[in-house]
Amino acid sequence: MTNSKIDPAQKIDPDLIESPYPLQKHIGFYITDWREGYARFELPMEHFLMNRYGILHGGVHSLMCDTAMGYAGAYTGDPQNRNLAMTLNLSVNFIGQMKGKTLIAEGRRTGGGAKTFFAEATITDDLATLSARATGVFRLRAS
Repeated sequence: MTNSKIDPAQKIDPDLIESPYPLQKHIGFYITDWREGYARFELPMEHFLMNRYGILHGGVHSLMCDTAMGYAGAYTGDPQNRNLAMTLNLSVNFIGQMKGKTLIAEGRRTGGGAKTFFAEATITDDLATLSARATGVFRLRAS
């Protein structure tokens, strides 16, 4: 079963898309692009994602950066040969407040080897407001 929120205009092989895991389903984010060294996820802004000041909770930024970077580095292009990424280190810098209705997390693999890789991510919104940047170190393992 694939994620029903995939935009059909995106060029992602449907066989590569995994069903949402419980936290992903609960929060509501979904993948919109995935290829060698790159992944993009989107999340509609909902009231339950906000902190007590009424702005997006920093943990949501972190979750989305972590996810985008992990997927970016774990891409194989082969649904029979999936990789999983485990986070070894995650650093998030909060830059500005989001103003749009959709969070966009983009992750890019920046280096590494066969088992460990480095990545960076940005969080923007549908108005192109930059809200966070992150870097991470991940370990690959086969599924």
